[in-house]
Amino acid sequence: MRVKLSLPAAPVVTFHHVGALISGRDSGWPCPRQAATTPLLPDILGRQCPAAEHWHPVGTEPDIAVDPYGNCRTQKVILAYLRSSHGRHGSSLLRAVAQLRSQLRAHLLQAPPAPRQRPSAWRWVGGILLGPVVWSKCPRLGLVALCEAEEAPPACSRPHVGESRFNWKLFWQFLRPHLLVLGAAIVLALGAALVNVQIPLLLGQLVEIVAKYTRDHVGSFLTESRHLSTYLLILYGVQGLLTFGYLVLLSRIGERMAVDMRRALFSNLLQQDIAFFDAKKTGQLVSRLTTDVQEFKSSFKLVISQGLRSCTQVAGCLGSLSVLCPRLTLLLLLATPPLVGVGTLMGSALRQLSRQCQEQVARATGVADEALGNIRTVRAFAMEHREEERYGAELEESRCKAEELGRGIALFQGLSNIAFNCMVLGTLFIGGSLVAGQQLTGGDLMSFLVASQTVQRSMANLSVLFGQVVRGLSAGARVFEYMTLSPCIPLSGGCCVPREHLRGAITFHNVSFSYPCRPGFPVLRDFTLTLPPGKIVALVGQSGGGKTTVASLLERFYDPTAGVVTLDGRDLRTLDPSWLRGQVIGFISQEPVLFGTTIMENIRFGKLGATDEEVYAAAREASAHEFITSFPEGYNTLVGERGATLSGGQKQRLAIARALIKQPAVLILDEATSALDSESERVVQEALDRASAGRTVLVIAHRLSTVRGAHHIVVMAHGQVCEVGTHEELLKKGGLYAELIRRQALDAPAPEVPRGPRNRHPRS
Repeated sequence: MRVKLSLPAAPVVTFHHVGALISGRDSGWPCPRQAATTPLLPDILGRQCPAAEHWHPVGTEPDIAVDPYGNCRTQKVILAYLRSSHGRHGSSLLRAVAQLRSQLRAHLLQAPPAPRQRPSAWRWVGGILLGPVVWSKCPRLGLVALCEAEEAPPACSRPHVGESRFNWKLFWQFLRPHLLVLGAAIVLALGAALVNVQIPLLLGQLVEIVAKYTRDHVGSFLTESRHLSTYLLILYGVQGLLTFGYLVLLSRIGERMAVDMRRALFSNLLQQDIAFFDAKKTGQLVSRLTTDVQEFKSSFKLVISQGLRSCTQVAGCLGSLSVLCPRLTLLLLLATPPLVGVGTLMGSALRQLSRQCQEQVARATGVADEALGNIRTVRAFAMEHREEERYGAELEESRCKAEELGRGIALFQGLSNIAFNCMVLGTLFIGGSLVAGQQLTGGDLMSFLVASQTVQRSMANLSVLFGQVVRGLSAGARVFEYMTLSPCIPLSGGCCVPREHLRGAITFHNVSFSYPCRPGFPVLRDFTLTLPPGKIVALVGQSGGGKTTVASLLERFYDPTAGVVTLDGRDLRTLDPSWLRGQVIGFISQEPVLFGTTIMENIRFGKLGATDEEVYAAAREASAHEFITSFPEGYNTLVGERGATLSGGQKQRLAIARALIKQPAVLILDEATSALDSESERVVQEALDRASAGRTVLVIAHRLSTVRGAHHIVVMAHGQVCEVGTHEELLKKGGLYAELIRRQALDAPAPEVPRGPRNRHPRS
């Protein structure tokens, strides 16, 4: 029996056509006959697969006129179906293919293993047995891969950062505006290096003049050496001016590039999705903005100032040495590589110690930052002494590592001095012998000594510079890595609805969602909800039910994994995110975040360019004007870091004013009163009631007493809607909402006991 695949709402094709599709050709690759005649497929799909109603034997469904090997039209039909296979048909097809895959795996494992006695014979037997199976299953396994690829989530659903590699193209974009200044700096650095190469030769000539005259020829010596000494003094001055010039230019280039890089990196980080920040720590991002940019800037400046200069000096001085005395130059070249190798090994160990020391200092700094940032908690538990001990222990460990690093540096410097002094002594001994044999003059020996010292210093600088360049390239790669990231949800782009046409109707259509950092754990499953315009809809349920996730999807911090969220019938993905968040939706969270500036600027943060009168009006609407004006400086009062100088209720009312100043059509209240005491809750609730008038409001609450007046109460559990109705209707049902009411009534404190601030509930 030939078997064919009947695709709903699409022509029926056989696995011959799938074989042609997988082969990538219209014809010329005939599928084996077994691919169409094997009884395995109808057995699997007819008796075991839940999607068997979509598979039929030949003759029960209309066929498609194609050649036996499939053609381009058939391939397009299959691909079009696979790309559109979602919902019931797509999942049924995947279940069928998954069942087919498991059966094929079991079938393939039945091939006998090759015994060790006759490997060559069993190789032929295995080929004969496995050949037809492999040829018959390849097209179907290819279909499995195609279906799974079509059902895979989009590539941008999770922020992925590949391996860090230095982006030379991006580096060129930052360097290009400074090419003229960089060229001038390079010319000055080369000039300083060439001047430095000439100095040893002039010193040798001066020594020749000194050796030529005795005390009886003082006048002649001064006369003859005056010109050379003046020329040497001029060279020293020129060298100093050139060094000053290229260092100033390099500093200018480096600082401006660092500013440009930090600005570009910060701008790109601000554009990333919320999912990106879920996966990254703030400290890591700040480190890239500060430490990595600084490391790269320092390396760039050193490459030009030290690297270019040292390379030029090594090349020039080696040429001078070979001209002065080839024999001594050969001995110097033979002795230098072992010394450089040992120095490189020791330098690598010292760099590792240096990194460990820096990491330990960072840990000590982290302990201090944590203690000072949580000083209220430390003070509340009288743990000052414990924090002192923790910080002292980290400092002691830092001291030990720093002392170990100091001993290593001292050993390196000591051995370096011994090695260089031995080279000087050897040069003097051998050079003195050559001078005694009149094969070398005293002035040439002096020039050789100075030039060889210049070579040694330059090579030592290059050895140290190599490690710095490696660290700089690594830091630059980390910086450029985040500059090239593209957000899955752009900050802008899309259509905007005129305010007079905006009603504020919100609908969630069969929405499913998993956080990108946890793709295998769905938070919402086929979630459907309608927020009528101008009505208050409350979401209640136990923690972890997905309530805050609903608010995040409405703000379009994330896009649904499946389904769609609409505003007045328009898909949120077609709207401008900046317009949506900046003008349509006002968001008030459980933990309001204030900036360390004035009250005026914190409220104006909701609408840049708002007048003072608009700020005052928003504050009055949020019941914040009275306590603001009670401060000596009024609206110019500094609130401290994260609003540390304000109470919880005051911070919440400022957050309400900040949300209301832009006059949003939709208001999201994410447990806005759950962390407040009863008096603060009453004041804030009154402000929220006034703010909700005439707006579409989504209320997320743990305290069910705050949602009694909502037009609709939606009870959520396990990412789905369980119950919908008013307070009275849900109580009559006696379901989950009634159970939650009963639990909160049992947990409520006795009336005669003063009510303090409630514990903060975890967010959904």
